[in-house]
Amino acid sequence: MIDQADLLAQFSDALAARAELAKHAVVAIRLAHGRHMTGMVWQSDIVVVSEQSLPRNDDFELITAGGSVVTAGIAGRDPSTNVAILRLAEPIVPPAIATGEARTGAIAVAIGADGTGGASARLGLVNLAGAEWHSSRGGLIDRRIVLDVSLARREEGGPVFDAAGACLGMSTFGPRGQVIAIPTATIERIVPLLLRDGRIARGWLGVALQAVAVPDALREAADQSSGLMVMSVVDDGPAAQAGIVAGDIILSVDGTSTHRFRRIARYFGSDSIGRKADLRLIRSGTVITVQTTIAERRAA
Repeated sequence: MIDQADLLAQFSDALAARAELAKHAVVAIRLAHGRHMTGMVWQSDIVVVSEQSLPRNDDFELITAGGSVVTAGIAGRDPSTNVAILRLAEPIVPPAIATGEARTGAIAVAIGADGTGGASARLGLVNLAGAEWHSSRGGLIDRRIVLDVSLARREEGGPVFDAAGACLGMSTFGPRGQVIAIPTATIERIVPLLLRDGRIARGWLGVALQAVAVPDALREAADQSSGLMVMSVVDDGPAAQAGIVAGDIILSVDGTSTHRFRRIARYFGSDSIGRKADLRLIRSGTVITVQTTIAERRAA
């Protein structure tokens, strides 16, 4: 007869052992006021972090496994996929980590840095393992991995492992406060581009937009109930060159409705740069179409 207590003890010991090994996969990135965030060791000299939580600094101090302190500089960041990379001044020994495949209902262990050279661990489940999706900034994320895991802010950016110790991706906070994982496949795709260019090229119109309802009198002509109002236009940007002005309500881009902003955001990937686009819009109570050429988003 199987001793259930022994099985539970074995499971507990296995998780503790996994967390002990995982401390070599994380670093603590020192922030202001004694705070820290977590980074994931990607290569001997590269650490991957959550871009949305990384301060706009050029240099950082990192605490590695065992408590050693090394310096690192920003090597690239991509807000659209929430991936940023730091290059270490001194290389460290990276852990050997296999790539895992997320499965709904499977165990997930999220590892964070404790700020002193050790690790923290959170146990939960993969709540959802869905298809690829686009962030609100237009970045392609290879899978939608939602975690049923409680996560502290200081732990964001650490690796998420499955029960076999394979890495599912990097933990972060997603839409509506969900804890999600940026898949390993996305990181593998983005890191080489950031190492080469420091950023990911994205298409750009040069406008600030706000979702608005289409006036009742124009809904039949517009054939939709909402659009994106142009709040401001960047001088000499693609929209300005096409004659678009503040107050215009953009209804569609090349036939793709602006009713859902994410559908439009995904339209402005790297392959959109230089492409002509027809913008259907409302101006002064009339539905018109103008054409512009998508340009590369200017560096911030």
